Amino acid sequence: MTQNTPVKTTLPELSITLKCLFSSYLLVMGMGALLATAQILMTHGLADGKAGLSFDDIVYSYQGDPKHSKIETKLNGSMRDKASSADKLAIIKWVRHGAPKQQWDENIKDIFYKNCISCHSVIPGLPNFTRYDNVKKVAQSESGASFTMLTRVSHIHIFSISFIFLFNGIIFSYAIGIKEWQKALLVSLPFLFLSVDVFSWWLTKIHADFAWVTIISGVGYYLCWVITWLISMYQMWVLPYKKHKLNQLSQISTES
Repeated sequence: MTQNTPVKTTLPELSITLKCLFSSYLLVMGMGALLATAQILMTHGLADGKAGLSFDDIVYSYQGDPKHSKIETKLNGSMRDKASSADKLAIIKWVRHGAPKQQWDENIKDIFYKNCISCHSVIPGLPNFTRYDNVKKVAQSESGASFTMLTRVSHIHIFSISFIFLFNGIIFSYAIGIKEWQKALLVSLPFLFLSVDVFSWWLTKIHADFAWVTIISGVGYYLCWVITWLISMYQMWVLPYKKHKLNQLSQISTES
């Protein structure tokens, strides 16, 4: 009976099985990060009615927009492709005139039935637009995220993303050529940025200037994640074929 070969503890020298396991995880998480970015751009990024994520997008998403109703913001943003220009204009004019019940009964209800209720009558969590009272609520000034919604999203965000950072950090901990304090910083900072990011949502709800904290913390943890992702993939699949570079980085690790 042959003795099993011990598993190496540096990324370049991992067994092919562990490299494939770690790389598969990193690739799937990379795909998830790209889709998450696209989702942010298509929801929060359109809060001000313009493409691209901006300071106003963050403020409108969490604090609201007192100048416009929620339904108008959505029609000019993330829901802009859900109705024709004529239908959107009719709804916005109706909203700006106070969303009177008479006009709803005469023609606005039919516009909502044509464009909206396929989702806004069957999907849990979305307001039911077959009822005038529900439409009237979103026809009022945009108040942003409710504290109930912030509570729900905050705990989901913290739990799920923390696990991503945990496994990403475990893989990165096998990297060579990086001083121990630098690795410790790179695996710890994402958790700090994540905590600040979530807390800043609540602060932005109270004061708009905290939207800058949301932007900075979001960029911070994303940047740390990208750095550790690239280093891990490079050291697993490229570095083993660069013997001179591998020896240099191994020497740095030995000295640290």
